Amino acid sequence: MVGVALSDCGRVDDATAYALHAQAARRALADAGLDRTVVDGFASAGLGTLAPVEVAEYLGVRPTWVDSTSVGGSTWEVMAAHAADAIAAGHANAVLLVYGSTARADVRAGRRTGTLSFGAGGPLQFEAPYGHTLIAKYAMAARRHMIEYGTTVEQLARVAVQARANAALNPEAMFRTPVTVDDVLSGPLIADPFTKLHCCLRSDGGAAVLLAAEEYARDCRTAPVWVLGTGEHVSHATLSGWPDFTVSPAAVSGRLAFGRAGVRPADIDFAEIYDAFTYMTLVTLEDLGFCAKGEGGAFVGEDRLLVRGGQLPVNTDGGGLSAQHPGMRGLFLLVEAVRQLRGEAGERQVRRRDGGLPRLGVASGTGGWFCSSGTVVLGRE
Repeated sequence: MVGVALSDCGRVDDATAYALHAQAARRALADAGLDRTVVDGFASAGLGTLAPVEVAEYLGVRPTWVDSTSVGGSTWEVMAAHAADAIAAGHANAVLLVYGSTARADVRAGRRTGTLSFGAGGPLQFEAPYGHTLIAKYAMAARRHMIEYGTTVEQLARVAVQARANAALNPEAMFRTPVTVDDVLSGPLIADPFTKLHCCLRSDGGAAVLLAAEEYARDCRTAPVWVLGTGEHVSHATLSGWPDFTVSPAAVSGRLAFGRAGVRPADIDFAEIYDAFTYMTLVTLEDLGFCAKGEGGAFVGEDRLLVRGGQLPVNTDGGGLSAQHPGMRGLFLLVEAVRQLRGEAGERQVRRRDGGLPRLGVASGTGGWFCSSGTVVLGRE
């Protein structure tokens, strides 16, 4: 990964989603010090009828390798895996991953409503009539974990508190004011056990990541961050088809990514985890192997996730709970991971115990309602 960038994020009322794609892409290319003419691979999802075709045309690139994989929030980790494979196989030299969304501005302007459900066709027709909203699916999974393992709502709230503490160090975060466990618990109930602050924010924004072959990396403005191992997995389409609400597909994608990278969870310096809801952070930490199954509540309840003083800093930019969440947020995880490994995170920079920069990080995206997962292990040379 040789170039990463965000577009303007947060409250962006005067730009289209296409414009946010372009802004992020231009900034990522500038970050790498490369011209768009080197881009021969392109990956995009979520915008337009033919996402990679329409967005590539808007950006003025003509790729000979494309990917439009769409598996929700994990899309971008899966695409990064595909791009790395394509480059290794010689099918592309420089692959641009780009995303942009005006999810917040669209609701504000009345161009769309909140996403209560992904639809009522196919397998979902058997759940949608019974009130299985998107949030309710995650809430039921969280409640199952609480019943099985004694996880408490206060422990889940600690995830939101720590995300906000990390966001307070990030000038680009949408919400930076610290919150307490009481603040989280006293908020309006959205879907039991989730109150408002257990749920991600809705923002506008875009992100881009440029992956390139090793010979290009020598000419880049910054040192590259290497893709060491990846894994992907899809689990279920409906809750009735989900074997265990307390196990996410990251249990498979993480095992594959760590195995292919030749590292262990204990070797990782920080983690960027998809956090549309507090429970996602908790259960993904378990499934990636940072703690045993059922011990996630105790793990997150001891301030381990903080940039300052945490044993395993998680969502160092504030995550989807506090920094930004314009829809499929997986690409933002990769941007933050690269910035951390390059030592460009400012006040929120993670440091090893010896004061040095982190050497290894992991980004794990989740799609749908724990339907899919993509995990990428990244490292410095």
